[in-house]
Formats: sequence, C-alpha cells, structure tokens
Amino acid sequence: MNHNRLASIFKVLSDEHRLTILRRLQCGEACACTLIERLDISQPTLSYHLKLLESTGLTSTHKDGVWKKHVIDETVIDELIAFLLTLKHHKDLP
Repeated sequence: MNHNRLASIFKVLSDEHRLTILRRLQCGEACACTLIERLDISQPTLSYHLKLLESTGLTSTHKDGVWKKHVIDETVIDELIAFLLTLKHHKDLP
C-alpha cells in the first residue's frame, strides 16, 4: 500500500463518527437507517461519512432489495495491520 493511500485512510479514520460507524459495522452489515441510531448527526452527514469510508475502501456496499447495506472490507483492514506491524518490528516497508 503506497503512502498516499495510507495517509488517506488514516485521515478518514481520524473522525470519531466514522470510527463509531466502523465499530457498529463490526457486528455485520447494516443500512444507514440502523447506523444513524444513537449517532448525533443528520442523515446527510451520515451519508457523507459513509461515502468517505467507501472511497478509501474501508467499507463496501451492496443492494438488498430497496436497502443499501454497508460492510467493512477486511482486506483493507489487513493491509493497515500489516503496515502497522512493519512499524512495530522496524522492518522496511515494501
């Protein structure tokens, strides 16, 4: 993963609402109407955060009837973990 992509992902992760959204998605896929519960943000703001999460690849979506379901993309999470492990173990980055 190149440094520009890493920087973009960490920037998206620097917002508490987006971290809360990811935490909720840990339990499995969800639609926006479920994700907004207990969040003190408007529907347009939630849509903005979901768009940013998807643009970095942290989440993906699929249609389920009339619903748009959001899910964490574990591949990107694995890439972030690999990067952080290289820092921990002082290995050269690819």
